[in-house]
Amino acid sequence: MKLFSFAITACRHYSSQSAAFNNKKKWAKPFFFKNKKKYGGNAPKTPRTPKIKLTDEQNQVMDAVCNGQSVFITGSAGTGKTFLVEQIITKLERIHGRSTVYVTASTGVAACALNGQTLHCFAGIGLGDVDREQLLDRVLLDRSARYRWRKVKALFIDEISMVDANLFESLEYIARMIRDKEESVSEKKVWGGIQLIVSGDFFQLPPVRRKSFFLKPTVSKKKKKGKKEYAFEADCWDASFDIQIELTMVFRQSDSLLIQLLQGIRKGVHDSDGLDLLEGCCSGYEPDPSAVRLFPMIADVNKVNKEKLESLNEEIYVYNAQDLGEEKWVRQLNSGIVPDSLELCVGARVMLIKNINPWRKLVNGATGTVIELCKVSEKEYEMNDMCSHGSVLPLVKFDFGLELVVEPEIWVVMDGDNVVARRRQVPLILAWGLSIHKCQGMTLDKLHTDLSRVFDFGMVYVALSRVRSLNGLYLSGLDPKKIKAHPKVLEFYNKFNGGSNEIDGDNSLSGSNETTTHKPK
Repeated sequence: MKLFSFAITACRHYSSQSAAFNNKKKWAKPFFFKNKKKYGGNAPKTPRTPKIKLTDEQNQVMDAVCNGQSVFITGSAGTGKTFLVEQIITKLERIHGRSTVYVTASTGVAACALNGQTLHCFAGIGLGDVDREQLLDRVLLDRSARYRWRKVKALFIDEISMVDANLFESLEYIARMIRDKEESVSEKKVWGGIQLIVSGDFFQLPPVRRKSFFLKPTVSKKKKKGKKEYAFEADCWDASFDIQIELTMVFRQSDSLLIQLLQGIRKGVHDSDGLDLLEGCCSGYEPDPSAVRLFPMIADVNKVNKEKLESLNEEIYVYNAQDLGEEKWVRQLNSGIVPDSLELCVGARVMLIKNINPWRKLVNGATGTVIELCKVSEKEYEMNDMCSHGSVLPLVKFDFGLELVVEPEIWVVMDGDNVVARRRQVPLILAWGLSIHKCQGMTLDKLHTDLSRVFDFGMVYVALSRVRSLNGLYLSGLDPKKIKAHPKVLEFYNKFNGGSNEIDGDNSLSGSNETTTHKPK
């Protein structure tokens, strides 16, 4: 098995898909720039999407995937992991056919972003802490899950950092047992021969623990072989991949000082210069009102958004999502970021939660303010009682200057090449507050967070790495002790750079570019 650490030089890419059920055309028609109020019926032409050109390094990854190899793709926030995964998905769907390529993620938010499903739903294991034999029995009794395991040729798992070692080992065992029924135990292939493409950053949010291990002392040598937490500690981890690749060139930020600071925070490293930069973001003054406040707990998010909305003393408009599909798949949509019920009013701070048009900056994470709620044609927009006040849609002035009537969009859950659930909703959420867990993958121009409230490894890094520049960063509660990386994660990433954990000036990890190990036969 080969391990690489290299820099990629392509721009970060955002994709936008609006799929609907097969043969259901009424929700599939495009919704972009039909705002007659602003444009007088003459909508500007949508810019042609530039042709995507992969770099040499990206082509190296793509070649490995096209040759049937299993790959683990990692890297810090904003290094283009999602972009690369999207290209790989498209390529493998052409090679294997869409019906045999399954896209999953450890969280509903990440799954919805890729039009996939949660890992638990795909596997058919449900929830609950049971041993692998019980999980296997559960899958064998589920006809649909059993069919998926036998049909899949390529399996994607995104946000792997939130999958623990026990789950990873159990899924590999299930795949082996179900797919290689005729083979002896010694002859069964790892993952039953499935091509595995896994992505994520273990320096970000860890698996959910029953008790917080944050800031506990390093595990002693005597206890080093104790309880396994992260997926990379699974006995089958190295055998699961032909190559493991770390992308190191960051595209989200352009300020070299901020990039180097974030790379240090990612690894739990900070110095006086870095702390001085962060101290400069703790002015003590009231932060820019347009800044998104990040919280570790969802209860804090809901409280802030509710209080801010009510303080406007404006009439509230409620948008209820239109759902289709079986209940178990619709429940997955509820675990994502798309709200089943959205409350808006004039003056509300909102955030776009879908890439509508990247070339006009209408991307996931773009923030703005509702300046009007406009009456629209029921026939044209097919609101179907979506809004409590009839056919009304929000006119949003985005912080970068564009005013746009935000129209309903569609999210789907895919099971192979089948759409098993879909949700139609206005692609906005209230943006005074947002949880750290739900901001992964987002890029924010301005954010404010209280670092004293973080409680787990990776939270400081995930929060700070969302912002584009230091000018948009507002902090409070800065505590250097909270800037910590888990010792196990540090040890794991050492093998990507020859055992060195230092960060050099050009934002690349120092040390060897390649470490080679032998994959068990």
